[in-house]
Amino acid sequence: MISSIRGAITLSHDSKDQVIDRTKLLLETMLERNGVSNQDVISVFFTATSDINSVAPAAGARALGLMAPGLLCAQEMEVPGSLPLCIRCFVHVGTNTPQGDIEHVFLGEAATLRPDQVRPGDGEL
Repeated sequence: MISSIRGAITLSHDSKDQVIDRTKLLLETMLERNGVSNQDVISVFFTATSDINSVAPAAGARALGLMAPGLLCAQEMEVPGSLPLCIRCFVHVGTNTPQGDIEHVFLGEAATLRPDQVRPGDGEL
């Protein structure tokens, strides 16, 4: 069965190291909370706000060891008042977990996007 996991994380500033580190943290958390491994990942679609341009979030996925899955990056729509310095991702995984039981992950200021989906401490980075 294939399910999808949504997630988002924010940066304090745009730098190559922070994009890679925060993307890795987001993906690690998404996979861990849903009991899936790197080998279960089919594809990942990333968006980043226009104020992030030091490196593509896919570099963080590669640094995590995701070499086989398809990775795609795009710029997030510029909606007035939207959250700045934000990376969002949508991961397709092979899992026996039904879609309704998937845990989505929103870290840092991205916790404000879906307060119904966050655990205590998720807003702290």
